[in-house]
Amino acid sequence: MEIFNKLDLDEYLAEFNSYLARKKPLFLEGDSKTYYDWIDEITKFDVALCENISNLDDALMRISKLGILHISEIYEISKIIKYFNYIKKIEFDGSFANWLLKIEIPQIITEISNYFDEKGEFKDSVDERFFTFKNAFKIKKDEINSQLKKLIYTKSLTPYLVDTQIHYINDSETLLVRGGFNHALRGSVVARSSGGYFYVLPSAISKLKSDQAEILDKIEEITHEHCKRISGVFNKNLSFLRFINKSFDRLDSVVARANFAKSKDYEFVLASNSNEIIIKDFAHPILKNPKKVSVNFTKNILLITGVNAGGKSMLLKSILSVALLSKYLLPMRIDANKSKIGSFKEFSLIMEDPQNSKNDISTFAGRMLSFSKLFGKKNLLLGIDEIELGTDFEEAASLYAVITQHLLKQNIKMVITTHHKRLAMILAKNSDVELVAALYDEKKSLPKYEFLEGTIGKSYAFETALRYGISPNIVKNAKELYGDEKENLNEAISKTLNLELKLKEELKKTSQKQNKLDDLLTSLKNQKENYENAQKEIISKLELEYYKAINEAKKGINLQDTKDKQRSINKANELKKAIKKPEFKAQNETFEVGDYVKYGLLKGTISKLNKTDAIILTDDLSLRVPLKLLKKSNSKPINQKSKIKISIEKPQKPDLVLDLHGQRVEEALNNLDKFISDSLLMGFNEVIIKHGIGTGKLSKAVKNFLNSHPSVKSYRDGAPNEGGFGSKVVSLW
Repeated sequence: MEIFNKLDLDEYLAEFNSYLARKKPLFLEGDSKTYYDWIDEITKFDVALCENISNLDDALMRISKLGILHISEIYEISKIIKYFNYIKKIEFDGSFANWLLKIEIPQIITEISNYFDEKGEFKDSVDERFFTFKNAFKIKKDEINSQLKKLIYTKSLTPYLVDTQIHYINDSETLLVRGGFNHALRGSVVARSSGGYFYVLPSAISKLKSDQAEILDKIEEITHEHCKRISGVFNKNLSFLRFINKSFDRLDSVVARANFAKSKDYEFVLASNSNEIIIKDFAHPILKNPKKVSVNFTKNILLITGVNAGGKSMLLKSILSVALLSKYLLPMRIDANKSKIGSFKEFSLIMEDPQNSKNDISTFAGRMLSFSKLFGKKNLLLGIDEIELGTDFEEAASLYAVITQHLLKQNIKMVITTHHKRLAMILAKNSDVELVAALYDEKKSLPKYEFLEGTIGKSYAFETALRYGISPNIVKNAKELYGDEKENLNEAISKTLNLELKLKEELKKTSQKQNKLDDLLTSLKNQKENYENAQKEIISKLELEYYKAINEAKKGINLQDTKDKQRSINKANELKKAIKKPEFKAQNETFEVGDYVKYGLLKGTISKLNKTDAIILTDDLSLRVPLKLLKKSNSKPINQKSKIKISIEKPQKPDLVLDLHGQRVEEALNNLDKFISDSLLMGFNEVIIKHGIGTGKLSKAVKNFLNSHPSVKSYRDGAPNEGGFGSKVVSLW
């Protein structure tokens, strides 16, 4: 495939293909999750690869037309049957085992597969005539060897022999002799040597060879009889043979992937339904000692800038390679548990310079032709290396800015490398664009082959020229021509843009903090109202119960009979005793500055303290809280601030999980509402809701609730390790 060649994956693909029993498309028909589970099962065992198998489409077609297969074609089918019987004996215990269990091989087909020896010939046990004729053939061969030895040591022939070797010419045993041999040897010349000698087939040997040929013809006739009979059996089982032939390709594909991954210590990443590309510690197969790549590419455009020869192009290729290998469920060197790769329908890489004498096209025209083919396509992952190549960079900046905007509307995700500041400045202002800069070690005057997120890098063209052998004097003159003022202006533009981007990020964080503070204040207000309402309810209930007791006592006073009075007073005392008084726990805990405490679901550290209240610090907020509402916490508050280096990523496993299994819809939604409010208070950006599949009623209710909740940014079905379709991964504002 062309895209594999462009991404330097040819050697990888060739090595993988060597694990296949026969060539086949990379794409796996059916559910990728099922194949993923199968591979996981297979890797737990030492499963041998199948020997090479020929394509059987033509053979199956001839069977359908009552044709007779050659013994070699029957042998290929028998190898498939033998391999399935071998696989079925392994004690797998998952979905792969269930699939194998459903494959029932007819007894007659298994018997036929056992007809063959390791050379692909019928065993003697298939027909006793095989033994008879093979033995006769061996006897004739022994006679030939005996006759040749006699001739070699015949005194009359010795002067004419060039050597005492037996030479095979056209499958015939011959002797190499000099001219005049006909006085001592009767036979026919079958060839001449480069030295002018003759290869002679003796007449006695010729007769024995003829006898051998007749024996082989008899064996061939018997073989044909059995091939005809077996072809008839195959015709009756044609549907099964078509099924097993197709099933073998599925089996071969997963076994090859499992063995390839084990031999290289590679991992698999199952493509997800999103278009996010989160890569952790990926190493491109072509690199021998690579620096592993980690990328958090969640937006629609990744713009890579920075030092020349600093790895920008390889980063681009790595991102596309990971997505491509994930699509075809091929293993790679990566931290699969911390990586998440979206699913893309197509891949395209605009990288090479199309200008040459054959196609009569300029570099820029070739680029435009490549872009024109993209319009109208959707769900595409596109890589563009040095996007401005081939034309004036000022014009290119404006043109490509508009082109990328158009492609974004088509749901095309792009990875772009560029050196031109103007284009970078235009694209960087788009909220769909993420920035990555290749770093340069100015002390060592070498690229670091590392990348920094959220900034635009400098190209270091003059430094790179020196590193690759350009004379320092030439570089000095180039700097003078370029001008210090222009260089300073260039750096100033880069710094200004990076500061602007940093300011936007800080404003975004401040806005998020404000929203969290507003949510917290609202929550505290609601808590206060609920507390006051609960107090009022308790007071009202107590007043009513005391009123009943007092009335019962008053009633007894007015009674004339002493016993009745006593009974009434006793009843009043019973009512009094039955009144449940609210319990108030004394505040026994003592606090100190630096203690880790909990305030509801919010955790923080005490920074200031007085007699009645304390100031606690969280990641985003500083709050004054009454001491009686605080509890000590055994765990340190989680610091959720992340560094800007892309090699350090946000944890992929959500920090909170809510399990709604077995709950009624009303109960579940109440718990879900409280759960989201608590998560916002704690500052979590992503949580998991587990609702199960069941009848789908609860799942539908959860979806409707999430769609209407103002604090839900987005949600998706969980990945296999997150609960699959029975869960939702929710992103919060």
